[in-house]
Amino acid sequence: MSLKMSVAQRQTFLADLHVGIVSIPRESRGPLTVPIWYDYTPNGPLWMITDRSSIKGKLLARATRISLCVQTETVPYQYVSVEGTFTLRDATRDELLQMAIRYLGESGGRAYTNSTDHGDSMLVSITPQTWYTVDYTQST
Repeated sequence: MSLKMSVAQRQTFLADLHVGIVSIPRESRGPLTVPIWYDYTPNGPLWMITDRSSIKGKLLARATRISLCVQTETVPYQYVSVEGTFTLRDATRDELLQMAIRYLGESGGRAYTNSTDHGDSMLVSITPQTWYTVDYTQST
């Protein structure tokens, strides 16, 4: 029995609310691998927001490919990992608000956005080219 998710299953899983783990290559070291908020719409963009002046932002300016892994923390275990190229552009306040509301709810998201200077924020849009998936719920 295969534990791989179908295209529809992996897209639905990735669209659900999880914290992602982004992995960005570094020269002469292992990749930077850190948690990050992300958003995804099936058949649409996979995107994240970070500051240009952050370690992530500086590494992204030099990278050509990145990976993002999303997983459950409970049994039965599931994960989706994507790898691919990406683009960078300035993030808008509305995009920051959308992301904050996704993770903190309406009130918390608005409070977070109102207290954040987003002038340094950039939007990272990943084009998934390789997908890895496991869904142990299929074995129960």
